[in-house]
Amino acid sequence: MDKNFQEEQFTGITKFTPPLYKQRYQFIKDLVGKYKPKKVADLGCADCTLLWMLKFCSCVEELAGLDICASVMKEKMHRLSPLPGDYLQPNERSLTVTLHHGSVAHKDPCLLGFDLVTCIELIEHLEQSELRKFPEVVFGFMAPSIVVISTPNSEFNPLLPGVTLFRHPDHKFEWNRAQFQSWALETARCYDYSVEFTGVGHPPTGMENVGFCTQIGVFVRKYPQTSESARSEKPTEAVYKTVFRAVYPSLKDEKYLQNAVVSEVIFTAQIIKRSLLGCFMSEHEEYNDDPTERKPRFQPSVKYFSEDLEKLVAQKSMEVFVNGSVVYIPLKTIFSFPKVNQLCGTFEKLCKLIAGKVTLSSDGSAVMFNTEHENE
Repeated sequence: MDKNFQEEQFTGITKFTPPLYKQRYQFIKDLVGKYKPKKVADLGCADCTLLWMLKFCSCVEELAGLDICASVMKEKMHRLSPLPGDYLQPNERSLTVTLHHGSVAHKDPCLLGFDLVTCIELIEHLEQSELRKFPEVVFGFMAPSIVVISTPNSEFNPLLPGVTLFRHPDHKFEWNRAQFQSWALETARCYDYSVEFTGVGHPPTGMENVGFCTQIGVFVRKYPQTSESARSEKPTEAVYKTVFRAVYPSLKDEKYLQNAVVSEVIFTAQIIKRSLLGCFMSEHEEYNDDPTERKPRFQPSVKYFSEDLEKLVAQKSMEVFVNGSVVYIPLKTIFSFPKVNQLCGTFEKLCKLIAGKVTLSSDGSAVMFNTEHENE
């Protein structure tokens, strides 16, 4: 069962807007926006909703989820797969999403090197033996720059009709604010972190003394991880089972970059060509006094092409020219367009990426288009 489901049955009565679980996820999303972590791991990721939200954050390049229940992850993990649009318009950043089946009480090297680790409504599901191991795994072994832990505030429970002991049948405990803060402060002290307390789910007016419905601790590592501490006690054996992995298309991959550049070069060249043809068509029709004598198809002349093309490129001092029915658009003209320039970076890279993919002049300096059948 989704760990948020039963709680929302109770908190829905108090009419949290947005729903409490959405407030928790938005808190994480705002934190990501503030600190810009590249690698984020969600422990106890359940149905992967938080990971799905975070995949749209432009700073994130790697997402990992861990849960003890593989079936819950597998039910929704398809949402983390790239969509057709991701292949049609690849992002500039790289993005990899991986899901692991395993326990937060075990160490696995696959979760090393993350900037932010989130534990949303997780610790209250742990047995005492697991809870004892949890700080060493997360703060000692994984040692991310930031850890966010949220857990129910038991002081709020009397305001939730229907809650007799715990909010969810799988909860092993629910702490009040003093208990959570005591545990968090001791954990932070042991592993050289600072911690700040906040929460989501405001109490009703007049009941502010009970605190937030969900209490949150934000832990920040005090000192950069040294190379010695990073090397210490790292098991070589993987204990988690990977159940899902998706690598998103990215412009950092030369295959996708090449496709994007070729498409943009052809598009840019077509725009230049069509704007010229449109201009010449207008001029041609203006000089034809008898509409009945207008030709059904535009026949380009060298004179028209030369004069108009010179005007188009004069400010860049680049020569666009025509030979018969073939238009030659210099690569340097195309490279001067912002999108092409941004994609390639250098003119040499442009030439390399489009080699063999675009019809070029014999000396490779211009894109060629035949206008003979343009208006058929």
